[in-house]
Amino acid sequence: MAQSVGIKDVARAAGVSVGTVSNVINRPDSVATETRARVLSAIDRLGYVRSESARQLRAGRSRIMGLLVLDMGNPFFVDVARGAERAAREEGLGVMVCNSAQSASEEAEYLSLFAEQRVRGVLLTPTDASGRNIDSFRRHGIPFVLVDRVAEGTTECSVSVDDVAGGALAVRHLVDAGHRSIAYVSGPPGLNQVRDRRTGALTALAEAGLGPENLRELPTERLDVAAGRDAGARLLGLADRPTAVFCANDLLALGVLQAMYAAGITVPDDLAIVGYDDIEFAAAAAVPLTSVRQPAVTMGALAAELLLEEAETNGKRHDHRRVVLQPELVVRRSSLAAR
Repeated sequence: MAQSVGIKDVARAAGVSVGTVSNVINRPDSVATETRARVLSAIDRLGYVRSESARQLRAGRSRIMGLLVLDMGNPFFVDVARGAERAAREEGLGVMVCNSAQSASEEAEYLSLFAEQRVRGVLLTPTDASGRNIDSFRRHGIPFVLVDRVAEGTTECSVSVDDVAGGALAVRHLVDAGHRSIAYVSGPPGLNQVRDRRTGALTALAEAGLGPENLRELPTERLDVAAGRDAGARLLGLADRPTAVFCANDLLALGVLQAMYAAGITVPDDLAIVGYDDIEFAAAAAVPLTSVRQPAVTMGALAAELLLEEAETNGKRHDHRRVVLQPELVVRRSSLAAR
């Protein structure tokens, strides 16, 4: 393995002090032209690259922003990361993206890593329902903004979508199409998003004079396609099968769609399906998927902007803000058959 070149190696090769090399790198105008040229020649010859992370730690101003999401396998979070990266890049910053995989222990490990690296701030979609990870991270004094989550019980900034309204949009659409028995493939019950979307679904049923018994919940341990296929299999096994399904995200909906296709169930004639997030694959599915659109890129960009605003206060008073964006229903063929 090649040994890394340090500033002492450059100084030795150029016949100058370490301080002179440092001045050439950080304050080139303070060094005589001939000496500066000799040092730059040594840097080029040796292939020296300064340790930016060490310099930032000494200065206490990292140029890295942390982003910790539930599942980077979900294109929704890829779009959130795109928005955050765009806003960070405009300020000359980079984004370190990490995936908690919906695990509270992995979330804790990554938050510890962010603290060790003294990142400028953190964008966080928390998975730990107890809030212990956030409480522990707060002690480091590093600003953070909650993404895709309302800042319940905290004073921090947050950027989220009104998931109660989103759930209502989905089920109101199905009720208007004539459906009276609806399944909700809900995902892990500990996630606020899952609960809020269910609350919205029940609200839409109540508006139509229908009770909560008209919503059959099928919880899943994860929010991915495999969990959706499993939920679809359970749905097929119900004696009194609902005529429509609302899924807590598009990956679950795509899994349900796969299960129906494999079983010879026609979508939407035999079963209508509505997803959530409106990821790119929703429109490209074998049966284009009706979905509740979240402005994911905008969410990521706004969260990064809030984080940068707070980071610039340098510990002084900062007025935290809670930004709630509105969802939009995008109707496609998966839910269009009338009952």
